[in-house]
Amino acid sequence: MTISRSQSNKSGFSLSTIRATFAIAMIGIVAIILIPLQYLSVTFNLPAKRWIPVFFHRVGCVALGIRKTINGQPIRDGAVLITANHCSWTDIVVLGSLQPLSFIAKSEVANWPIFGLFAKLQRSIFVNRTKRSATGAVAREIAKRLREGDAMVLFAEGTSSDGNRVLPFRSALIGAAKAAMTSGQMAEDAPEKVWIQPLSIAYTALHGVPMGRQHRHMAAWYGDMDLAPHLWALMKEGALDVTLTYGEPILYDPQVDRKEAAHAAELSVRESMLRDLHHYSGRRRGK
Repeated sequence: MTISRSQSNKSGFSLSTIRATFAIAMIGIVAIILIPLQYLSVTFNLPAKRWIPVFFHRVGCVALGIRKTINGQPIRDGAVLITANHCSWTDIVVLGSLQPLSFIAKSEVANWPIFGLFAKLQRSIFVNRTKRSATGAVAREIAKRLREGDAMVLFAEGTSSDGNRVLPFRSALIGAAKAAMTSGQMAEDAPEKVWIQPLSIAYTALHGVPMGRQHRHMAAWYGDMDLAPHLWALMKEGALDVTLTYGEPILYDPQVDRKEAAHAAELSVRESMLRDLHHYSGRRRGK
């Protein structure tokens, strides 16, 4: 079974190639306009620095044909660390289109062509996983951003998965952020409450047809997959359905054990993701 809808025209160009070319052109034109504006907004600390990326990602969702179904309610006010599973590079586009937020990313991303620039302009915090001594500096930066009211996204698995499962959540950065906010000078202006909000990401269909386990790789980007071919293939397809489910927020204070908090968030995300995958597949079969 195939769920590709590519068709060829008489000139030899496929409709899917035209679709991908149009998507790239659309994203490129908007990026050329917004990159200087975002650079100035970040440099001069303008309020627009939070909303320009949201507009850019919304354009990206339109260009890629991503259709979102959202369950639950996100926390809009206060300090919130969003802990999500990670399936694909499209997670950035999807989550970035929902609300002003920034990502906690591995340090290698900062050096990626084009995407590294986008990540910096999104005001991402970069983590060097090979240097445990850098955790403290990262934690202080996370704490600072939470105090300023920025929603931060942590892909708590530490890597991307195949989109069919949720990997164990790592608790190190969750705990480090709490430690930074509750010790020394950082505690003087720390927020009274910090929330952890679980968020599950489930890619359910392509062209309205359930992908199933065997086709989930069309959306998921993981392992040793090359980015450029995966990006091009998905742009050629378009019409991707994704379900996002916000879990119940977890109050995070000095008395909460970081491992218990990470485990609770992991269970919430896993339950929501599996339910969303099963629900969509069952609904399409008429159950």
